[in-house]
Parts: sequence; structure tokens; C-alpha cells
Amino acid sequence: MKNVVILISGRGSNMQAIVNAQIPNTRIAAVLSNSESAAGLAWAAELGIPTDSLNHKSFESRLAFDQAMMAKIDAYQPDLVVLAGFMRILTPEFCVHYEGRLMNIHPSILPSFTGLHTHERALEAGCRVAGCTIHFVTAELDCGPIIAQGVVPILDNDTADDVAARVLCVEHQLFPKAVADFVAGRLNIQGNRVLNTDSQPQSSALLV
Repeated sequence: MKNVVILISGRGSNMQAIVNAQIPNTRIAAVLSNSESAAGLAWAAELGIPTDSLNHKSFESRLAFDQAMMAKIDAYQPDLVVLAGFMRILTPEFCVHYEGRLMNIHPSILPSFTGLHTHERALEAGCRVAGCTIHFVTAELDCGPIIAQGVVPILDNDTADDVAARVLCVEHQLFPKAVADFVAGRLNIQGNRVLNTDSQPQSSALLV
């Protein structure tokens, strides 16, 4: 049984997708947030999942917050830490501490459009497709080894909200699969690519 700690900042729809997937040999040990009012905390608590929060505004530095959050995370002895809409830029110390067991989802087809406002930027650039990337986290923002990517079309007259909704549907399929692959020991980091021993890799690339 692998312990998974999930970090969120809001409603945690990807967290919900992972919990609802009921991944074999996986225990959702806790859901933590940098906001005590994050809607996802109440959802998780209703299922009996331990929850907690730390307000990052209460700390004098980013590192001080990360160290306090690491202490909370480590109390659950995690095999994997999942960033499911955790809206914080992490310090190198945090990334190194969880190296190889810290997973994030980003709403673009990396390496394009790192950072924020990804769908708006894709529209402005005239892209015909958008998507999401699941990757292991490193100290360099949105540049860690890529586990899986999903792609959706950008249609004429789409708004950023239209694209975001389409991408989110793919996120909810890809993220539980990536966690399941980690738990099953199918992921092998080779440089900036992650090899997956799953015999049916088509599930990690979607066009909808």
C-alpha cells in the first residue's frame, strides 16, 4: 500500500478525480492546502480523509512556509506527493526533498506555455491544439520529466474558458492513470523523459 498526500489550493477537482478512481494499493493519506477555505478540504473531510492547511501569508518567507508544509506532509510518510492545483511556486529545498516522488499537472503541452494564463496565451499564439502535462517536479518551474500529456483541439471562436473546460476533462483522465502507474512501479525517469512499462500507453495521450 502506497501513501499519497495531495496538495490543493481550491476546489481540487483533480484531487477528486484521483480519490474517486480508487486506485489499487493506494491510500490517500491526507489532503493539505495553503488555504483553510479551499473547497476541496471539505469534500475530502466528508470522505474521512485527513485534511489540514497552512496559510502561506503567515510565514515570513517562501522557504519557511515550505519547511512547515514539509513537516505536515512527512507526518503521513508519503510515497508520493501530488500537486493537484496547488498554486505555489516551490523552493528548491522542497523539490529536492521529494525528488522523484513529487508529481504535478500543468495546463499546457510543455515545454510550451510554462507559468500562468496558459489557455489565453495559446489562443493569442494561434494554436490549433491545447492540452495538459503531468510531470515530476524539479526546482526549475514546469520543466521536470514528463510522465504523460493530453491534447484537445482549439476550435474557432473558443474562449479561454472553453479551452480550459475541454482540457480539464482530459486532466481528470490522465492524472489518476499517472498516479496508478507510479504506485504500480511502472514509471522510470530517464533524463527529462519518463518511460512507462504499461503495455497500453495509448491511454496517456488523448485527443477529444
